[in-house]
Amino acid sequence: MKPNTTYTEDTLVAALQSHANDAYTHLYNYYSTSLYTVIAQFIQDEDTATDILQEVFLAVYKNIDKYDASKGRLFTWLHTLTRNTAINKLRSKNYKSSLKNDQLSDYVNRIDENNQSQININIIGLRKQVHLLRADYKNVLELSYFSGYTQEEIAEALAIPIGTVKTRLRNALIELRKQFK
Repeated sequence: MKPNTTYTEDTLVAALQSHANDAYTHLYNYYSTSLYTVIAQFIQDEDTATDILQEVFLAVYKNIDKYDASKGRLFTWLHTLTRNTAINKLRSKNYKSSLKNDQLSDYVNRIDENNQSQININIIGLRKQVHLLRADYKNVLELSYFSGYTQEEIAEALAIPIGTVKTRLRNALIELRKQFK
């Protein structure tokens, strides 16, 4: 972009409709902060808000010919487009689902924030209780919780279907829970 390039709204729209790169750079530099603020009113996650902003500018690129100056100013059109895109994201099934599901990384291998101590499973007797279970339950629990295997890896190692692994893990945990009551 040329440093001294200035646009009136009409010349900016004309340059955008001819897909001039410097016009899109100017549009982004001039409006992105305001449009991001509109998105942030609906979406608190910074990464998602940034993705929506990118979607908005892509939509502007594809749909600039639909802009009608007689119906309102360019910023009003951009604001409406941004608001609608953010609302559509909020209403999408994928977004709703992502809000309901916690990330596994939030829970797996979480270390105490103060690093005070780590529970030794032998001290609480967990491993001893696992060894009291049936052999098939014991095998899947050992591989899963003590060796860190995934369910797919357990199925491969024991040459059993993945569904069987899942069932055995579930039943083993139920049995363990009974032992600790």
